[in-house]
Amino acid sequence: MFTVLKILIAVLAFGLIIFVHELGHFLVAKWTGIRVNEFALGMGPRLLKFGKGETTYSWRLFPIGGYCAMEGESEASDDVRAFGNKPVWRRILVVIAGAAMNFLLGFVLLIVALGVCVQPEPGETQAAFCTTTVAELPETAPAYAGGLRAGDTILRIDGARVWTDVDLAALMQSDSDGVFEMRVRRTVDGTVKDVTLPEVHFDFTTYPATGERYLVYGFTVMPEYKTVGTVITRAARLEGTYTVMIWRSLGQLIRGDYGLKDLSGPIGTADIMADAAGTAVTEIVESNSLNGFYSFLMIVVLITVNVGLFNLLPLPALDGGRLLFLLFELVARRPVPPKYENAVHVVGFVLLILLSIVIAFSDVFKLIG
Repeated sequence: MFTVLKILIAVLAFGLIIFVHELGHFLVAKWTGIRVNEFALGMGPRLLKFGKGETTYSWRLFPIGGYCAMEGESEASDDVRAFGNKPVWRRILVVIAGAAMNFLLGFVLLIVALGVCVQPEPGETQAAFCTTTVAELPETAPAYAGGLRAGDTILRIDGARVWTDVDLAALMQSDSDGVFEMRVRRTVDGTVKDVTLPEVHFDFTTYPATGERYLVYGFTVMPEYKTVGTVITRAARLEGTYTVMIWRSLGQLIRGDYGLKDLSGPIGTADIMADAAGTAVTEIVESNSLNGFYSFLMIVVLITVNVGLFNLLPLPALDGGRLLFLLFELVARRPVPPKYENAVHVVGFVLLILLSIVIAFSDVFKLIG
């Protein structure tokens, strides 16, 4: 029963992400006067449908996607309200609306996670977040010799922007030699200035049980106490952090740093979400803790941001591919002939489906293993 519950939670969360994406297309299409023929959640055979006005609403068997079918989206139409007959700026708004809604969902979930799940530490009266400002740094620490000082706010590490402590941890723990170029913001005699520290050294420690090596920071960071304002600003910064992390991961994937075994499709993603959901439920029931629920929400945020960002990539069959054609039309003041654009999207769709099948088999093999 418990396994069924956590799988159900994962499916609902994944369905929410897809629903919100397609809802973005749907709402902006309606707002810009475009006729929507069908709004569907899921793919495959219809399980349920009903009509309201000009639009058919349906729920389909497989919870792995959805769509907003607009009149004249991929074929010529004489309908004045067809997608292809609307001004290009309206079509651009419709295309980017799906990804925009994914980012909005991520922002809302971050506010919920930070506002509800982050509680005061034992003995503390007010909850706090970690910042990127150094609180304490012993003079004996290697980083002190490299020029880092208490009160410094770390802005960049090896040229990469640091928005939150999550960036700080990700950039430092992924390093191999423990030597960084840091850009910090420092106040000296009442004057704020940015300082570049060319070589800041850190030590490593090895845990005997695993053999794994971890970087030792040697400093603590200042807290930022939880208020309505700090929750909202931290939510915005964290979403920026996750967006940049995903973007960097895409770059590493293109360079070949990751292989097929490192990718997850809907099956693998649902499995990760199910495990996180199970942990969240267990902790809530057994120890009245929201830590597991916080982790679950963070996973959902990562996935919804990933869906939004991935859909904006300039690839055929994705929103980003359609956006590329629309931007060409906006600049050239003439559209690409529909037969050519449709052919590109069809080929892209077929390749995307084939890739999804390969990743799905990989997910299954990993689950079996």
